[in-house]
Amino acid sequence: MWFDSWQDLTRVLLVGAAAYGVLVLVLRLTGKRSLAKLNAFDLVVTVALGSTLATIVLSAEVSFSEGVTALALLALLQLAMTWTSSRWPRSRTVMTAEPTVVLRDGEPLHDAMRGQRLTLAELRQAVRSSGSGDLSAVGAIVLESDGTLSVIPAEKLGDGSALEGTSRPGPA
Repeated sequence: MWFDSWQDLTRVLLVGAAAYGVLVLVLRLTGKRSLAKLNAFDLVVTVALGSTLATIVLSAEVSFSEGVTALALLALLQLAMTWTSSRWPRSRTVMTAEPTVVLRDGEPLHDAMRGQRLTLAELRQAVRSSGSGDLSAVGAIVLESDGTLSVIPAEKLGDGSALEGTSRPGPA
């Protein structure tokens, strides 16, 4: 099926442009966090927004007003969850994973790595990406709540206060 009708193409163009405009407006109203790479929860909301936009544009069975309502609902739920987590830190554990120290003072923490399903090869890659070639020169590697690995060189670890709020063993 290569072509159905000019009417279908016109609908896609008009509804698509309008839905895109609404999505941009919703994202501007909800703030920068809606597009940030923060955690799995934010990723799910971003994917849901994209899926909703695609449905609005391509499905004639979904009215424009229903689609806009769905976009607004997702954005409002995201705002409610982020507002709640910023006011009551304990609620944050429902939405985001706690960062985890997976290497400390050059030594991989195998239990933490196993719990996070990380390999030594992935830690080495993160160390190389940070510009270092020596695990012993690394003070800590943290698996962040957004899935990235933060590499802290030993000479920049300081008192380790940046590691507060992570799941980690006691001081080395």
